[in-house]
Amino acid sequence: MFNNLTTRILIVLIIVFLNAGCDQVTKQVAAEELVPGTVQPLLGDFFRLSYAENEGAFLSWGAEWSEGFQAFLLHFLPVVMLVGLLGYTFFSKQLSHWQIIAFSFIIGGGVSNIYDRLLYGRVVDFMNMGIGDLRTGIFNFADVSIMIGLCILLPFIFKQEPEVAHPE
Repeated sequence: MFNNLTTRILIVLIIVFLNAGCDQVTKQVAAEELVPGTVQPLLGDFFRLSYAENEGAFLSWGAEWSEGFQAFLLHFLPVVMLVGLLGYTFFSKQLSHWQIIAFSFIIGGGVSNIYDRLLYGRVVDFMNMGIGDLRTGIFNFADVSIMIGLCILLPFIFKQEPEVAHPE
């Protein structure tokens, strides 16, 4: 299914655009429907909706950095890494179908968040999960896409390659 380059590129782009599109739509709905500073509990209080604007990276990390340093680490570097990962996903013959799908989810989430950072200087976050005081940070659908991709990759991290005999 992924052996043909055109098919592989098409599938990767569909997954990337679906993930980025879902993220952009949910962020727009959150911006229109959620009131900053309020919390809407769902499923008891396990899941919460709460609008936040994040000018940094994960858990607002880097929001206080200088503009130049922030531009390099939160704009330039992620774009270079996403372009590199996209090229690797398109052309590597070493990847399984699941790895291609996983990287496509990661790229989709990354593209959507970097799009927001480049256009608006911030990312909209609006979801939170937890029990009592034990809660996640506030996140968005792009973050979920990235985590889904990482979870798909997890078994490959622990998979051992067969040993190759070395001539003496």
